[in-house]
Amino acid sequence: MRIRFVPLFITLVALLAGAVASLAGAGAIGRWIWLAGAIAMGLPLVLRTIRGALEGRFATDIVASLSIAGAIALGQPLVALVIVVMQTGGEALEHYAEGRASAAVRELEAAAPRRAHLIRDGQVEEVPATSVAIGDVLLIRPGDLVPCDGVIISGESELDTSSLTGEALPLRAIAGTDVMSGMANALGSFRMRVTAPSEQSQYARIVEAVRSAQSSKAPLQRLADSYAVWFTPITVGLCAVAIAITHDWTRVLAILVVATPCPLILATPVAIIGGINRAAKRFIIIRHGGALERLSDVNVVVFDKTGTITVGKPRLHSVVAAPGFDRRSVMRSAAAVEEHSSHLLARVLVDAAKAEGVSIAPSTAHAETPGQGVLGTVDGHVVRVGSRAFVVPRCVEGSAAALAFEKSESMLRAYVSIDDRLAGVIEYADELRPELPSVLSALRRGGVERLVLLSGDHASIVHVLAERAGIPEAHGDLMPSGKVDFIERLKREGKVVMMVGDGINDAPALSSADVGVALAAHGGGITAEAADVILLVDSLDRVREAMSISRRTMRIARQSIWVGLGLSAAAMVVAAFGGLPPIAGAGIQEVIDVAVIVNALRTSMDPRAGSTPRPSARGGATTTTPPRETSHALPSALSARTTG
Repeated sequence: MRIRFVPLFITLVALLAGAVASLAGAGAIGRWIWLAGAIAMGLPLVLRTIRGALEGRFATDIVASLSIAGAIALGQPLVALVIVVMQTGGEALEHYAEGRASAAVRELEAAAPRRAHLIRDGQVEEVPATSVAIGDVLLIRPGDLVPCDGVIISGESELDTSSLTGEALPLRAIAGTDVMSGMANALGSFRMRVTAPSEQSQYARIVEAVRSAQSSKAPLQRLADSYAVWFTPITVGLCAVAIAITHDWTRVLAILVVATPCPLILATPVAIIGGINRAAKRFIIIRHGGALERLSDVNVVVFDKTGTITVGKPRLHSVVAAPGFDRRSVMRSAAAVEEHSSHLLARVLVDAAKAEGVSIAPSTAHAETPGQGVLGTVDGHVVRVGSRAFVVPRCVEGSAAALAFEKSESMLRAYVSIDDRLAGVIEYADELRPELPSVLSALRRGGVERLVLLSGDHASIVHVLAERAGIPEAHGDLMPSGKVDFIERLKREGKVVMMVGDGINDAPALSSADVGVALAAHGGGITAEAADVILLVDSLDRVREAMSISRRTMRIARQSIWVGLGLSAAAMVVAAFGGLPPIAGAGIQEVIDVAVIVNALRTSMDPRAGSTPRPSARGGATTTTPPRETSHALPSALSARTTG
């Protein structure tokens, strides 16, 4: 049994044991059992309430503690024990709804670069990354993580920067290129000079940003406590009037018993547990009750770009053949040499050619220049595929012909030449998620005042994307710390911010936001650990649904609170006039509790007809997923491999 339920279990055992003893004719023993249980389990509650009050926390527990202390003082241990049952039960439910703390920092630290290959006196030795100093020269081999920030002094390669910028396309790395810790080396090896030790490098700053964001989050005021601010003084005031007029402490105890705010203690955690369970049925994991409460108040939504509002992987957009060539022959020749390349876009082209039924010709004499392109011989013809700088200068009248393909500055292109003649251009693009327009519209209707796009990609590309997506505000060229700074500014303005992202680079921003939402249909890892809400279905529509579930949950919780407090107030008036003894008041309060719980349990029910969809093999929903709309092409990070 989990520790949080132990006090409730002990209290129930004492309640039942005393009842058995009383029914067996040993009433005195039963009363002593009740008294022992009330003191043992009630005293910690009372002391904690006193400590909280001295610290300025005005919570729902005050009336309950007064009831427990009063019942024990007036020799009514059964009444005291019933109140303890209510209190411990409510706290157990509340702790269950809060969930566990995030392990994001531990996940990030576990994934940090640990080793470095230091070049010393012409020899390469493996050393801990933490021992590397500014000015040291490191060898970065294929597959290595860059352990420190630095600058390349020799060699060429391509770097996977997705953990820092979120962009899927690799970065061309040549002499003079600045590199940051956490980047992954994909192809060739290179040497770099360290400009910052590992503990001050970019990856370490991401870890520290997550740690700082999580530790600085203000604790959420419980919904129940906001009602206790006015309900508790009313109760105490009524008790003061009753004792002043009647001098009957038993009547005061009856008022306290029926005023014990069990609707406040129970309604919110029961409703939240129901809401969390309802969300889980829709493959939305809400990690704690505070996230569900806060989600209902969100008025600013911040999106990451690649993989969040876009599909996240480049796709073949078009193949434009030059005069004298046709689309199919260009694809056939280009795919033949790209089949031997490890570049991301090469795989995209080969897969697209196979999907279209284009037969890929055999090729020989391959040579690849990292970050620029690849060449080979296909059917006796020399074929080049790559950036403009790699292909066009070698073509006859290539520059003039290339201009015909460059109407859009933001489109990713791979140029293709056959025997030094420009044969065509292959254009690639990421795509907006098809559900995005309907999601943005639903968020606006739901009360979201501001939609923002943040990205590490080039600002010009981000603004083009935002315009196509219908997001009015966009900011590019942002490192993870820049996203955090932007979110913190929004919070200082009094906004309740939700951040939606999918990469390691988003982890600090997810932790900093009031509610962090991670798209984790394909794993999630560190990103999921840093988030408050995890979407197991690869669809932004679940963002809208999570907010809808949250708002319905909190609406039902407030209904339960108002109904419960209304019934308690009526019972308080009856008790004030002597119409309810304390034990009867405790019984009535239990009836009120049942009514509150039954109403709060509605949050776990689907208000709509229909069955819950199952996730497809690709992570999306099946029959209930909206039909796929026409995709919108969009630019992604400009790569030297494609643009030169």
